[in-house]
Amino acid sequence: MHFLLRAEKPKAKAVESVQVPVLRDAELAAIYYGERTGGDFYDFFRASPDRVIFGLLDVAGRKEQNLAIVSAAQQTFRAMGQELLRPEDVNEAEAMVELALQLNRTILSVGGGVHSCPAFAGCYNESLGIVCYFNAGHTPALLRDATGVTELPATGLPLGLFSHATVDAPMAALPPGAALLLVSRGVVEATCKGEELGIEGVKEHFQRSTAATAKELCVDTIDSVRQFMCRPPTHNDVTVLALRRERNGAA
Repeated sequence: MHFLLRAEKPKAKAVESVQVPVLRDAELAAIYYGERTGGDFYDFFRASPDRVIFGLLDVAGRKEQNLAIVSAAQQTFRAMGQELLRPEDVNEAEAMVELALQLNRTILSVGGGVHSCPAFAGCYNESLGIVCYFNAGHTPALLRDATGVTELPATGLPLGLFSHATVDAPMAALPPGAALLLVSRGVVEATCKGEELGIEGVKEHFQRSTAATAKELCVDTIDSVRQFMCRPPTHNDVTVLALRRERNGAA
C-alpha cells in the first residue's frame, strides 16, 4: 500500500490517496509525522448517506515486514465496512462488532498466526451526531465537549491474537462543538529526559488547544509532541486522527 503525502507543516504530512469524506456540519482529518516506519495506518470512507467510517490501526512490526497485512486489513476494513453499514436499518453496534471480527480473521490469516494489531474504528452517524466504535486494545480515544475531556478506553483485546475474540461497540455522543481525537502509541510514548508524555499529557494539551479545524487539531497535536521531546519525534510512527463537529451542527 502506497500513500502520496503532502506537508501540512515541516515533517507533518497528510495522506491524499485516502480521500477525506465531506461531512455535514463536521470534518475529519489525519496526518502522519514524516514517513511511516511501522504498522500505523488510518482510513475513512462513506458507507451510506448518513454514515462515515474511520479507523486507526497499528499492525505490529516494521513497515517492510507487515506490508501484506496492512494492505489486506485495509481492504477488509473498506469492503466489510461498506457491506455491513450501508443498509439504512442496520444495527450499528452489531455491524461494528462484526467488522472487528472480520478484521481479526484477516490479520490472523494473512499474518500466518498471531500478529498483534491494536485498532480503533468508529462509525459516525451524521444525522444523530453519534459515534459507534470499538477499541481493540488501542490507545484511548479522547472526546472533548463542554464538560471536559473523556477517555474512550479499550472495549476488547488487540486484533490478531485470538480467532474468536470479540469486542464491544458502545456509542458516544458528539454534540455540536465537540471533537474526537485519536493518537497512535508513538504519541503517548514520546519521552524527554526519561519522562513520558502519556495519555494524560495528550489530554491536557487537547483541553487547551484552540485549533479551529480537524486538520489544525492534528497538526497542533503533533507539534505538541515535537515540543515536548525537544526534537523531531522519529522514535516510532506518530499518527493523529481527529473528528470535529461544527458548533452550529444539529442533532
